[in-house]
Formats: sequence, C-alpha cells, structure tokens
Amino acid sequence: MKNKGPKPIKRKLVNAYFVSTLSITLLLFLIGLLSLMVINAKFLNNYIRENIGITLVLNEQVREVDLIQLQKLLAVQPEVKSAEYVDAQTAAQQLQAELGDDFVGFLGYNPLHASIDVKLFAAYTHNDSLSILEQKFLDFPNVEEVYYQRNLVNLINENANKINLIILGLGIIMLLIFIALINNTIRLSIYSNRFIINTMQLVGATRSFIRKPFIIRSVLHGTVGALLANVLLIITASGYSRFFTEAMYLQSRYVVLIVFGLVFLAGVVISFFSTYFAVNKFLKLRYDELFT
Repeated sequence: MKNKGPKPIKRKLVNAYFVSTLSITLLLFLIGLLSLMVINAKFLNNYIRENIGITLVLNEQVREVDLIQLQKLLAVQPEVKSAEYVDAQTAAQQLQAELGDDFVGFLGYNPLHASIDVKLFAAYTHNDSLSILEQKFLDFPNVEEVYYQRNLVNLINENANKINLIILGLGIIMLLIFIALINNTIRLSIYSNRFIINTMQLVGATRSFIRKPFIIRSVLHGTVGALLANVLLIITASGYSRFFTEAMYLQSRYVVLIVFGLVFLAGVVISFFSTYFAVNKFLKLRYDELFT
C-alpha cells in the first residue's frame, strides 16, 4: 500500500496565512465593536440629557404677541435645543392622562397655566448650568416659574459620570488585551519562520532586507483583516440598529467613518510594529537559541 506523503509546503503556508488573517479579522472586529459601544454610550448619555424637560410656567395675562416674542427669544438662546408651547387646556389633558383622574371636574376649574417646555443641549444639563439657566429664564418677561425635576437631574449626572468612568476603564483594558492578542498572533507567525530568518542572516542578508518581506506580508494581512472586520461591523451594526432604532447612533457618517478608519489604522499599525519587533527578536538570537 502506498503511503501518503506530507502536505505540500504551499498548502501549509496558505493555511497558516488564512488562520493568521482570520485571527486578526476577529480581533479587529472586536476593537471596532468596542469603539461603536463607547461612541453609542456617549450618544445615549446625550440623548437622555437632551430629553430633560424644563417647564417655563407663564402668567395668566400673557398675550399672544408676548408669547411669540418669548418663543423668538428662546429660539436664539445657545443653550436651547427646542421650545414647545403648551396651553392650559392641553396641560390639563396631559396631567389627567397621567393621573387617571378628572381633577378639573373635581375642582371645578383648571388650575394649570400655559407653559413652554424647553429642551436643552446636553452640555447645559449639568447642575451648575441648570441653576444659572433657571435664574436666566426667570428674568424673561411673562415667566412666572421655572420647574424641572432636580432629583432626576442629580441622579442622571451622578450615574452618567460613574458609567463614563467604567466604560472608559473597560475600553482601555479591552483594547490592550486585543492589541496583545494580535501581537501574539503575529509573533507566532514569525516564530514559525525563525529558521528562514537565521538562514538569510548566514548568507549575508541585511536586517532591513530580511524584515521587508515579513513586514509587507504582515501589513497586507492586517489590511485584509481590517477590511473584513469593517464588513462584519456594517452587518452587525445595521442588524442591531434595525431592531433598536433609538438606541443605536448610526445616522452620522462622520462617526461611522471614524470607527472604520480606526479599525483600518489599528490593523496596519499593529501589524507593522508587531512584525518589526518580532523579526528583530529572532535576528538577535543565535542558531542554538532558536530551538528554545
């Protein structure tokens, strides 16, 4: 019976390159996914803050012309994202829907005044900024009272700071782990070629000449891995945002391009430097040290 010989060297190299590229692709995909999560967490934080409502209660004698002037005044304020007028009857209907009881019929009159619901930009929803804005709005004509849920604002600010620190810490730790894994994957690939590196040294090849093909091949793998990782990110993010439209921030092409660029840059830069230092390590070893 004829014995089967070993696999051709070419097939082994193709398998090794495939495994290396696949490993880099998956790790770069995780880096991109982590970046999207960090950006999305920031978006959700801003989304919650910008839905904090401030109610400007108007006095009963406010005229329509005064109301129009007040709305124009609010529209030009840099802190104000939107301002919506709510008449007394609408305010009573909204409160009645929340309470589930006809308090107007019970009291015999509507105790609520007309108001303007103001939404602020996220940067102006911190406690100190809201205190300043409260006094500022009270100085506006026909504004009788400024109301917002202080306890809710305090809770949001406290939790937002803690969540940001946790996400930042986890993000840095995970990023370092992913970089280390990519580095180890490339080092293992170089390790399998350590005898080739030593042979090239013995025939008089310079260090730069020896490094060049390894760096080119590694950067090529990193580029292909980054492109494949970006394809996976598009599929994952699109599928997620389809089911959670309000919870995923993919409307800005600028943000998406930043993430894709980060993944591509990470693939090229990490591959380049990991290969450079790995090859240098084996260039410094003696022949007998290559077996350890």
